[in-house]
Amino acid sequence: MTKKITAANRVGRIQEYYFSRKLREVAQMRADGIDVISLAIGGPDRPPMPEVIETLSREAAKDNVHSYQPTAGIKELRQAWADWYRRHYGVSLDPDREIQPLTGSKEGVMLLSLTFLNPGDAVLVPDPGYPTYTSASQLAEAEIIPYSLTPERGWMPDFDELERLAGDRVKMMWVNYPHMPTGTPADMDTLGRLVDFARRHGIVLVHDNPYSFILNDHPRSIMEIPGAREVTVEMNSLSKSYNMAGWRMAALVSNPEFVGWALKVKSNLESGQFLPMMRAAVCALNDPDPQWHARLNAMYSERRAVAEQIMEAIGCRIDPSQTGLFLWGRIPEEAESAEAIADALLYDKHVFVTPGSIFGHNGSRYLRLSLCAPKETLQKALERLK
Repeated sequence: MTKKITAANRVGRIQEYYFSRKLREVAQMRADGIDVISLAIGGPDRPPMPEVIETLSREAAKDNVHSYQPTAGIKELRQAWADWYRRHYGVSLDPDREIQPLTGSKEGVMLLSLTFLNPGDAVLVPDPGYPTYTSASQLAEAEIIPYSLTPERGWMPDFDELERLAGDRVKMMWVNYPHMPTGTPADMDTLGRLVDFARRHGIVLVHDNPYSFILNDHPRSIMEIPGAREVTVEMNSLSKSYNMAGWRMAALVSNPEFVGWALKVKSNLESGQFLPMMRAAVCALNDPDPQWHARLNAMYSERRAVAEQIMEAIGCRIDPSQTGLFLWGRIPEEAESAEAIADALLYDKHVFVTPGSIFGHNGSRYLRLSLCAPKETLQKALERLK
């Protein structure tokens, strides 16, 4: 007899990521000869600036750049992040003590969960919100306490509800504006109230901020708020705003103590990023083409106009004030569910969209469309729906 081997208890608390499962199904449909149009994933389909690619190519060809690198990242990268924050947000950061480069924000979600959470701690997670906030907290063996975001409140937190939820065990709160999936822009008054709430209750407030440059004329950082650094960690990323999703280049910023704790954990998980990629990230952060974002957003504006027609063809209603890389639309009242519509679109029209239910209960009557497809592909999807 062989004694049965079981996975760790934490594995039973999570499910395989939705897109990991669904993309296998889409890949099989394509292997079977079906032309599936994907409007589900928020992965930019265009390349970074040419200068960034040239920097990577030039640096990768050197003989002395292929060894391990410091977990804290090279000084030039931390300085570039500091300069970028000062230039775009008016926020001054100490590059040696208040910035930690990350291999993508998704790694940062897990890193911060391991840094701050003990088994049995509680975490405030937005509903709807990025599913990784929940799964990372579960892997850290923390309790999930959803806080409700609703269209009636403009997808902003209900502070009366937060006060009721803020028990002694609440250690961390996840916040994300511009918000994914709803596209709600950042509101500095609300972020200021969240900082005050976190300070009064001794909660680590984590602001995930990867969308502030996409279809948004006024990028904002929670670190602009006086006193935010005492209790807040902000993550920022090059994935969406610089078309560098596969490069896994991001950073967290906070006070020196929080950053030091995160570095201690991170140094036991990995051995630094590839030096040529860090130097290419420095190039991107230095904004060698000042008009690049304007052209990028002009392209997304054209795509969004078609995406709005797709939402209309499905029967969904949207809020025109939303920003970011997606469209968030409410399904018709008579529809069975968002999942039923998404499945019908996939299997009947071969158009892959995301049901809002994967982001939480409050997303159950919504669909999300990605703008990460060429305008011609979006028009092709629209013709199928018509």
